[in-house]
Amino acid sequence: MKPYVVGITGASGAVYGIRFVQILAELGHDLALVVSDAARLVIQEELQVTLGNLTDKESFRTFFEPHILERLTLYSSKDFTAPIASGSYPTQGMVIIPCSTGTLGHVASGAIVNLVHRAAECHLKEGRRLVVVPRETPLSVIQLENMLKLARAGVRVIPASPAFYSGARTLQDLVDFVVGKVLDSLEILHAVYPRWTGKTWKSSEAVSS
Repeated sequence: MKPYVVGITGASGAVYGIRFVQILAELGHDLALVVSDAARLVIQEELQVTLGNLTDKESFRTFFEPHILERLTLYSSKDFTAPIASGSYPTQGMVIIPCSTGTLGHVASGAIVNLVHRAAECHLKEGRRLVVVPRETPLSVIQLENMLKLARAGVRVIPASPAFYSGARTLQDLVDFVVGKVLDSLEILHAVYPRWTGKTWKSSEAVSS
């Protein structure tokens, strides 16, 4: 099965990336995962977890059960020899979650300095699905223009803006709403958040995490 490429970068909201990886793997998909050095620092600050080697699955056992880890292939953000650095490597799409505004700018301008940027460039040039999940506020004109530029290139821009109309009661509910929106953009069936049916909320009939 072709994997999804997932990049976790140094924006606040590392929990979105961790949860997305967990749910995508639970739904039976393989992942090529790149966690940037800046993301490591954010994870330490926000989730109080110090990651070791970012290419060693043992470093992620705090977050993922063994059956999840089995579906992950980890790459260093500095490894330009990784398969996902080539457009000839088949994938189902790529998600950068969360996407820092620095990463947003690099991808929008084609200024490639790490593997996340290069993998995104490959998805753009090959016409594959690419989703970015920026988490920043307020947004400058430059950041808004970068989002517009990517949207015009066919990238799905899904800001990490959780909604409250689905009856969210916990932080996990808010995280899952954003993750569910990303899954929707990839046309992956799920039951991560309840859907509006007109008068009542109902969960999808897909497999729930």
